[in-house]
Amino acid sequence: MVTLDAKLLEILVCPEDRGPLHHVAGECLYNPRLRRAYRIDDGIPVLLIDEAVTITDDAEHARLIGSSQTDPR
Repeated sequence: MVTLDAKLLEILVCPEDRGPLHHVAGECLYNPRLRRAYRIDDGIPVLLIDEAVTITDDAEHARLIGSSQTDPR
């Protein structure tokens, strides 16, 4: 499981709405407002709008929020 530096997580924002992201350890950065997940490749967040995955399933949305390792600002 790859973890991201806490200082990096403090400054990363969603490229679409510029809001804070939830860090789901080992999985993705998640924007619950837009329900978009951004993957992490080898410890590097891929914050490209075109490559984000839209989460339409309510259960998956709840799981991602519940698995969050960070408290968005």
